[in-house]
Amino acid sequence: MLNSVVVVGGGAAGVAAAESLRREGYDGSLLLVGEEPLLPYDRPPLSKQVLAGEWEHDRTTLRERGHYDEKDIRLHHGRARDLDLAERVVRLDDGSALAFDGLVIATGVRPRRLPEWHRLEGVHVLRGHADVLALRAAFLAGGKVVIVGAGFLGMEVAASARGMGLDVTVVDPLAQPMLRQVGIEVAAAIARLHRDHGVDLRTGVDVAGMRSESGRVNAVALSDGTVVPADCVLVSIGAEPAVDWLRTSGLALDDGVECDEYCQAAPGVYAAGDVASWLNPRYRRRMRLEHRLNATEQGGSAARNLLHGNVTPFSPLPYFWTDQYSVKIQVHGVIPDGAEVSAEEGSFGDDRFVALYRKDDEPTAVLGWNAPARILPYRKLLLTPTDDSTRRP
Repeated sequence: MLNSVVVVGGGAAGVAAAESLRREGYDGSLLLVGEEPLLPYDRPPLSKQVLAGEWEHDRTTLRERGHYDEKDIRLHHGRARDLDLAERVVRLDDGSALAFDGLVIATGVRPRRLPEWHRLEGVHVLRGHADVLALRAAFLAGGKVVIVGAGFLGMEVAASARGMGLDVTVVDPLAQPMLRQVGIEVAAAIARLHRDHGVDLRTGVDVAGMRSESGRVNAVALSDGTVVPADCVLVSIGAEPAVDWLRTSGLALDDGVECDEYCQAAPGVYAAGDVASWLNPRYRRRMRLEHRLNATEQGGSAARNLLHGNVTPFSPLPYFWTDQYSVKIQVHGVIPDGAEVSAEEGSFGDDRFVALYRKDDEPTAVLGWNAPARILPYRKLLLTPTDDSTRRP
């Protein structure tokens, strides 16, 4: 029987887990630990509405403080230092020790950095509130922006920066932006979109070095021998699961906290959100998804299984989206390496199209480019009647 539950991680997954516990009838002690001294907030708007100045940060707040008081969810600000499974204790950097019967790990990810140059003034990453404040201040100062990395975050920030009238260069070693996420045909459409909006897109090249004066970056040297002037550099080269505090815990930590299909990592210990690497029964393989909707769904699922005893495997059909300029790109499913893609409605050069991905003649994902309603019938193809998403892998 659970009497004391600690949720470590104050993002969407952690909030969803805490709320689900209360909704499912848990009435014991419930502590939600967040690293930042803020109410839990939503991250996707940071690279778009908050960075562009369209929203104040408080608009990203997931719930007002009164909501947590009403649900008897105690908020604690602190950074987890280590986990002692034998003693059933989470220790924080401030020396406090939080005892638990049940634990949900939802510590998310941390941005990767370029270790040789990340201490230079003017070199940024973007993950949390403090990051977006610093980056927006740099953007408001004007000048030339270089973005290292052409994934989701890098291209969203590029769109926001161009909307503010900044000179933007994006650098990536792959042939097209977001190539791994959407495949070459749609990636080429994303490249055209950004070039049409004035982005200097440098693909197929890597960063060879950064130049500076008095400790401040002023240029980025590329592997092709060119040098790009820079007043501000955003490093957006992916993220790593935030598991350093778990290194001595005994939990399996290969690309995140390894869990079974119920999101269980150890007896009474579950993980959810960006940090969780779990066995998805739908695909019968291990996954770790850095998707906003997955964080909420997995947080709720982990909490239910913790409370009721592994009643429902977590087997979602993945979904993610990105907004760039006036374009909304949405993807349902998984796009595997080597998948074939076809434009089912419109063409890859249109303002609106639907693309279907197949592997071995089986549909694996559908992508909509400004087509939120049109992709729904194709999504049903991914949920076939023969699918047994409750089977154990």
